[in-house]
Amino acid sequence: MLHDIAYLAVINLGVILVAFVGLWLISLLVEDSSIVDILWGLGLGGVAWVSYVFGDGAADRKLLVAVLVSVWALRLAGYIGWRNWGAEDRRYARLRQHVESQGKNFAIYSLIHIYLLQGSLMWLFSFVVQIPMVYKTPTTLGTLAWIGTAVWAFGLLYETIADIQLARFRAHPTNAGRTMQAGLWRYSRHPNYFGEIVAWVGIFLIACENPIGFPVILCVLMLAYNIVGSMGAGTVERRMQKKRPDYLDYVKRTNKLIPMPPRR
Repeated sequence: MLHDIAYLAVINLGVILVAFVGLWLISLLVEDSSIVDILWGLGLGGVAWVSYVFGDGAADRKLLVAVLVSVWALRLAGYIGWRNWGAEDRRYARLRQHVESQGKNFAIYSLIHIYLLQGSLMWLFSFVVQIPMVYKTPTTLGTLAWIGTAVWAFGLLYETIADIQLARFRAHPTNAGRTMQAGLWRYSRHPNYFGEIVAWVGIFLIACENPIGFPVILCVLMLAYNIVGSMGAGTVERRMQKKRPDYLDYVKRTNKLIPMPPRR
């Protein structure tokens, strides 16, 4: 079993490395480093299918995980591509300006600190996808797999609705400079992040049909930390407090991640 996991991990490491270096070269041509965000989804979808082909686990479980991850990947990549179409994401544009203002070469900086870093994180996180592809027992999908699928579907639907609500809010010029506080955003400051974590908890549950899958909870915890921590939601909130006069009141009333009724 460990030999199978190591074999699959090495193959996926090579695929991820080639993909990220290739996209880095493209980013230099188009002068847009934010395209790396699109690869996050598509890259994990690619890992799922590489693992499906080279993994030697039960066929039904392999197919289920590959399909679920692919649906998640296409939704995320499509949304980010639509959101950033025609311009570099402002976060990356500010980073580019900051690095170049210090006299550093942004091309080399982006290779190391954006592409290779995110590629390494993707490889570590992708064990939640790889592990279910290698074990043969149980040979058929059990109750836990279907519970995991239902949890995944709820999480995906939740984050999709949150993204649609936010996009519609931002589309109205009258909402410029205001904080989204309706719909799912009334109950959580980051409902899209909540849905993302829940979706991957569903994949984790599928992996747990065999005890060898239990350790991939570390992958989900790593995702949650990156999303909720200072480099994820923390960065968003610091920026919002500077830009939106009503954001501090929103923070006082609204839970950060887990949906709860607003506080008075």
